[in-house]
Amino acid sequence: MTSEILTSTGPRTAPARVLVVVAHPDDIDFGMAGTVAQLTAAGSNVAYCLVTSGEGGEDDMSFTSEELAATREAEQTAAAKTVGVTDVHWLHHPDGAVQADLVLRLDIARVIRIEKPDVVLTQSPFRNLESTYGSHPDHLETAEATMRAVYPDARNPRSFTSELLDEGFAPHAVSEMWIGQQGESADLFIDITEVFDQKLEALRCHASQVAKRDEEHDLRKMMGEWGQRQATQCGMGEGRMAESFRIVNTQ
Repeated sequence: MTSEILTSTGPRTAPARVLVVVAHPDDIDFGMAGTVAQLTAAGSNVAYCLVTSGEGGEDDMSFTSEELAATREAEQTAAAKTVGVTDVHWLHHPDGAVQADLVLRLDIARVIRIEKPDVVLTQSPFRNLESTYGSHPDHLETAEATMRAVYPDARNPRSFTSELLDEGFAPHAVSEMWIGQQGESADLFIDITEVFDQKLEALRCHASQVAKRDEEHDLRKMMGEWGQRQATQCGMGEGRMAESFRIVNTQ
């Protein structure tokens, strides 16, 4: 175990506590599982917060929403374990109808106060017209709600006083956020070359979502190409793979 993670510019001290907040099961594993694997190997305590249970992500109408939710929660729990994560918070907001409202802000702020992270990772709150899937409305709303929960809700003792402070959840100030899917504005590139197989293993835990895609498109090849493109963007050497983020100082 080390205390550093490898980035495009060299080693970086790993934060002690990290919270990852995303909309759906598999969102972490497509975009951030390599980073999570690096963090846990470096000694970071990483927890997940899933806004929905992914019950809306299936075209086969023979499955009930409850069956899909149970399947996808089990898949995400298994995927988390492959990269060293055991604490997973489920908020059970409706898949496909996430709103960055006060209800979601409260729920995320509560998890922040429970986990007390130094760094929060989340998706992008900005629509990317080049990426329909990456700009799923649930992603955008989750990211916006997470940013609002980080500041001001989680740190402000006057935010949700009866729901949080009176219930014993003390305010907590997050020092930094890492925002994924930032394209050319990314300024943090995590080298995931050595943990790529862990990322792939985590992704393959989501059999209900990726098994068919793996057969048709070769998941290893597709994810390798994605990682290589991000590594190339920051000038990493040939054959390296990366996941990228935009750092937001929230102190």
